[in-house]
Amino acid sequence: MNEQSSEPLAFVPLDEGNPTPLYLQLQQSIEEAVRKGALKADAALPGERDLAKQLGISRVTVRKAITGLVQKGVLVQRWGSGTFIAPQMRLEQPLSRLSSFTDDMSARGLSSSAVMLSRSTGPASTDELMALGLSPGDLVSRVNRLRLANGIPMAIENAVIPSKVLPDPSLVRQSLYAVLHEQGFMPTRALQRLHAVLLNEEQASLLGVPPQSPALYIERRSFTATGEVVEFTSSYYRGDAYDFVAELTISQPERMHNDDT
Repeated sequence: MNEQSSEPLAFVPLDEGNPTPLYLQLQQSIEEAVRKGALKADAALPGERDLAKQLGISRVTVRKAITGLVQKGVLVQRWGSGTFIAPQMRLEQPLSRLSSFTDDMSARGLSSSAVMLSRSTGPASTDELMALGLSPGDLVSRVNRLRLANGIPMAIENAVIPSKVLPDPSLVRQSLYAVLHEQGFMPTRALQRLHAVLLNEEQASLLGVPPQSPALYIERRSFTATGEVVEFTSSYYRGDAYDFVAELTISQPERMHNDDT
C-alpha cells in the first residue's frame, strides 16, 4: 500500500500579492505538475500539515485546494491512506460486445491483474437460483475479485457460476472466460443491467477512492450458444475511470403518405 509522502514536492511558488486566492493557486500548481509529468498517477501527496508547512500557508487553504481537486477528479483520497494523484486513464467500455476484463485491458495495451477476495462453493441463494435458472439445492461456485489495470484498482467483480459448469472455483486465477472456454461453456451472448450507485466504505477502500464515491453497478447474465446460463456477475466499476458506450441504430420513420400536397 502506498504511504502518504512527507517528501517536499516542487510546486510553483504561491504569491500572496496575486489576486487569485491561494487555494486556487495551489490547485493550478498541482494540475500543472500533473500535466508536465512531475506528479505521476498514483503518486502520494504530503499530508495537509506537511504541505501547509512547506508552502507557508494554512491547513484550511490546503484542505480547500485538495477538496476542489478531488471533486475535479485530479486527486483521489484513499480511506486510511492519504491523498494521491488520480489515474490518468479513462476507459471506454462498449456495451455491445461481450469480452473479459483481461481481453479488454490487453486490447488497450494495459496489463490486467486480479486480487482474489474470496472463493467458495455452496447452495445457491434465491436470487442466484432465479438468475441462473437453477433448482433449489443446486450448488454454485462464487469468485469475488478486485480487477486492476496497470496496477490501478478498476472494478470489483462478484461472479456466480453453476457448480456443474465450474466445480472448482480455484481454477479461476486470471480470466474467468478462459476457464469457461476450457470447461466447454464459453458464453456467446449476455444480458446486462447497469445503474449508478455510491460505494460503501469497504468497496471504496478496495477501489482506492473516498466512501460515497460514484460507481457503475452492472449485473450480467451470460449464455452459451444453446441458451444455458453459465454466469451471473455483479460488478462495481469506478465512476472516475470508466465510460460505458453503446452504439445505437436509429430506426427510420415510415414514409408518410403525401396526401396533403
